[in-house]
Amino acid sequence: MKKQAAYAAFVVLLLAAAAYAAFFIAPTDARQGVVYRIIFLHVPCAETGLLSFFVCFVGNVAYVLKRDAKWDWLGVSAAEVGLAFTTACLVTGPIWAKPVWGIWWTWDARLTSTAVLWLLYVAYLLLRSLIEEPERRALLSALFGIFAFIDVPLVFGSIRWWRTQHPQPVIMGGPGSGLDPTMKAVLFFCWAPMLALMVLLMQSRYRLEAMRGDLDVVRREMETA
Repeated sequence: MKKQAAYAAFVVLLLAAAAYAAFFIAPTDARQGVVYRIIFLHVPCAETGLLSFFVCFVGNVAYVLKRDAKWDWLGVSAAEVGLAFTTACLVTGPIWAKPVWGIWWTWDARLTSTAVLWLLYVAYLLLRSLIEEPERRALLSALFGIFAFIDVPLVFGSIRWWRTQHPQPVIMGGPGSGLDPTMKAVLFFCWAPMLALMVLLMQSRYRLEAMRGDLDVVRREMETA
């Protein structure tokens, strides 16, 4: 517990440092003004959400192959964390879009595929809540999670493959894309606390799911006794 508390304190310090860098170290964008600074929250949340869904995918595939409950615990833990970060991405996006585009939302490839991704993982969690038998719940949700992951590369590649209202990638983009070097350094720095927070949340959620799994075992033993 002491290690977890120390790590949580470290994550808080990282988040505070990232906020300071976003507001006081990164220069103000000449065209968008101060509102562009939401990029330092929006982009790290988006990328961390996709990474969490990849961890969920790994857990789902591993469960289908090995039928070990620990992979099911990892899958649902990562799905919930990914959903939280993706929700933050979908909330901060319109806040940035309104002053820049003049609209809160547009159904372009990036925004639509992200909204579909959010709905898919909500459905993943709902499916789990509808099935009581642990092994059946784990298998069916793992299969659905593997299917849901198909949308992750679509979200990632949408602004690279199609013309969209959403800005082109500022990292790993084509010629002429990119950020001011200081902006880019701050953006990468702001991603670090999001990754640390992802690990913290996933570990905590995994322990909770493991306890639920142990409780299910005890309950079934009592029912058969």
